[in-house]
Amino acid sequence: MKELRLVVLSGPSGSGKSTVIKALEDLGFFCVDNMPVALLPKFMELLAQSGEITKVAAVVDIRERQFLKEFTPVFNELKAAGYTAELIFLDASDDSLVRRFSETRRRHPLADSDTPLEGILRERDILKEVREHADKVIDTTGFTVHDLRDVIKEYFSGPAAQGRMSVNVLSFGYRYGIPTDADLVFDIRFLPNPYFVSSLKWLDGKDEKVREFVLSNPVTMEFLKRLRSFLDYLIPLYWKEGKSYLTIAIGCTGGRHRSVAITEFLAGEIASEAVVTKKRHRDMYRV
Repeated sequence: MKELRLVVLSGPSGSGKSTVIKALEDLGFFCVDNMPVALLPKFMELLAQSGEITKVAAVVDIRERQFLKEFTPVFNELKAAGYTAELIFLDASDDSLVRRFSETRRRHPLADSDTPLEGILRERDILKEVREHADKVIDTTGFTVHDLRDVIKEYFSGPAAQGRMSVNVLSFGYRYGIPTDADLVFDIRFLPNPYFVSSLKWLDGKDEKVREFVLSNPVTMEFLKRLRSFLDYLIPLYWKEGKSYLTIAIGCTGGRHRSVAITEFLAGEIASEAVVTKKRHRDMYRV
């Protein structure tokens, strides 16, 4: 059978599936939206016979009402048939999804006369099993359309294509929840907090004064020394096992000071000829 790659996109309404499918189309994928799950095996069989298409992306979600019941056996069937199949699950915080529905004035497909949040919670429950089967979860909370397109482009055609590990270093605030797409999470709330210094309170971790406050502390430097050693050991092992994209999340209380400063520093420290790093600050501008 001809080599044919399948990427299935799923996730709650408003999580960014439309943006991702457009980005994959730009990367040369043959894309279909709202594909009935039961038709996927026959659809792939026909494409395999065409001789022209080598990679396919399909969005399947709650709009296809038999989705959850049929998805797992159909997806396993596709893998058993020899297709390279991958499930990408997009997610976002409840607050972020509610805000997106409010901004677009769209009605959530499961909300009926209820609030968007009630529809979001119903959908989460229905998609719970699907999320558990995901090969990759991407948390789009705080993403702009451009941010999401960049992440997809990097994941599917970035450094891994040149034999390099792509490491995303992400700062966040525990107040707003742990990022759902994190592979490794480090809690740095044990470090002195610039928030309680009046001259630093309203600055952020990119500011030189905040960086100096955080990084000049002996405890911080000892932590970074040990963390760097740990990551130098761990990253090559992930690469050896076939993982080309790694997300390291650094969390403090609000995600504005300590986690940002550490993320900025760490991303530069672990970058090398074999590792490409990218920084993102999820909660830095939250009040």
